[in-house]
Amino acid sequence: MKRTGRWIAAALAATMPLAMAGCASDDTNSNNNSAGPALAADDPLGDPTGTLTPTNPTTLSVWLTTSQQAPAPDNKITKLLQEKLGVTLEYEIVTPDNVDQKIGVMLAGGEYPDLVGTTDLKMRLLEGGALLRLDDMLDSGDYENLAEHVDGYRGKMSYSGEAVDPGLYIFPNYNRFYGEVTGGIHYGTAFWIQKRVLEDAGWPDLSNMTLDRYFTLIEDYKAKNPETDGQPTVGFELLASTGREWGMTNPPAFLAGYPNNGGVTVDDNDKATIYADKDIAKQWYQKLNEEYNKGIVDPESFTLTFDQYTAKIAAGSVLGMHDQGWNFQTATQALQGAGKDEYTYVPLMPVYDGVEPWYADRDVMNTNQGFGISSTTQKSKQAMAFLNVLLSEPWQKVLSWGIEGEDYQVDGQGAFSRTDQQRVNYKDLTWRSSNRLDALLDVLSKHNGQFSDGNAYSPDDQPTEFYDTLTEYDKSVMKAYDKQTWRDFVNDPPENPVYYPAWSITLDDAATEVNQQMTDVTVQNLPTAISGSTADFESNWNNYVTELHKVDIQVYEDAIDAGIQDRLKNWK
Repeated sequence: MKRTGRWIAAALAATMPLAMAGCASDDTNSNNNSAGPALAADDPLGDPTGTLTPTNPTTLSVWLTTSQQAPAPDNKITKLLQEKLGVTLEYEIVTPDNVDQKIGVMLAGGEYPDLVGTTDLKMRLLEGGALLRLDDMLDSGDYENLAEHVDGYRGKMSYSGEAVDPGLYIFPNYNRFYGEVTGGIHYGTAFWIQKRVLEDAGWPDLSNMTLDRYFTLIEDYKAKNPETDGQPTVGFELLASTGREWGMTNPPAFLAGYPNNGGVTVDDNDKATIYADKDIAKQWYQKLNEEYNKGIVDPESFTLTFDQYTAKIAAGSVLGMHDQGWNFQTATQALQGAGKDEYTYVPLMPVYDGVEPWYADRDVMNTNQGFGISSTTQKSKQAMAFLNVLLSEPWQKVLSWGIEGEDYQVDGQGAFSRTDQQRVNYKDLTWRSSNRLDALLDVLSKHNGQFSDGNAYSPDDQPTEFYDTLTEYDKSVMKAYDKQTWRDFVNDPPENPVYYPAWSITLDDAATEVNQQMTDVTVQNLPTAISGSTADFESNWNNYVTELHKVDIQVYEDAIDAGIQDRLKNWK
């Protein structure tokens, strides 16, 4: 795509709060789809349909559920929206902790703003009739960016319940990927290991990682360093408390080369099977039992609360654990804030023999979170055109990177980068309020992944840009392994299966009860199998399996299978 250069001047007006009685404006231009010429055809920020033009300005009321701040009155992107599209936005921003009450009030009143930005997983606004079915407008051919955005995913994005007519009501806000998945940080699953362990081992080869190699690295370091900052060094930490027991129970699937489908593996015929009682699980728990008896697995693992678990990690004494990166992010930030980068972690991917790792997946699309157009608006065409034009690459770059020359640079090869001062600005909340539309962007559909010119969607996702933000110590880790990002340490995520992930399938009451029974058996019995003597492992394992088989597992597997088949039918 042709570079869009220095076309940017500045933009939009924000009014807070918005009186809900004025949401469905009776602006005299509300239904005019052709009045006034569009900007020059080659203006990358203009609306090519001519619906939105500065010569025929329009005001759109916007309701947002977000924790992000409203833009300041002098916001430059606000002004740019007015200058290029003639659009003024009137915001009402509701924080997530207040949204339940607000949704009830809105549904009771029956009048809604033009654009409804919802993150309600219960779909109360959708099922309550607040949103317009968008299929006919989308099929008109007038909204190319939105059509491209839903292409291949329309069934997945569409509502298929019975409360309102099936169809597309919401354009999802996150994880519709274009091109390759990029990013600096791996927030997903891994067997994590402290950087100091790898440094002490001479930066060993991390390919073809196995459980034995992983634990040997930890054993060797712990033997040489029994204390960390005056506290006992913990070799391997587990989190086994109910509700977060997946840190203990999910590894068998990853070790066997499966992605994260929760408590089941799904075969090539889309058949779901629990693995908690299978050999791939037994191998994992037997290894934990061996390491526990060597003093590597923390004996406090089975009594830790989540806060205690993260506190141990934040103290820097834990050499390794299996977890998802987002789950201990606060601990990582605490270590970074204390200047202890060597105590932070690298993601590793041990697998059983002959298995390819599938630890990293494509982030799952938020199918019920994003923008819809209200059923009471008098400006449906303007609202649709607004969502469409903001999905264009030029606008996506403005919303994410900012203004070229002010917020980022483009080198001779077309690569985006920032100066140190621009990176400082990006983190400053006061600067962001005048230079970004964070609240709008949080709910707006995004071009996640890559732009057509190869640049990443956001600065945080640009590998070279991410690398330049690292501390000198972390750069030394990257140089040792010839990497630029922490995501480079895990597998390239393939396309997710159509139904993926199985763990998000809604279960009926019977399957929910069985799922809870299996969890109870796991939390009550596996700690004994792990912490018992090695001589007793077989009997302890058999006791666990016997208790698990008293549960009607078939009810759970059948419910997951039915959910998979429903998604295969409706998500294509």
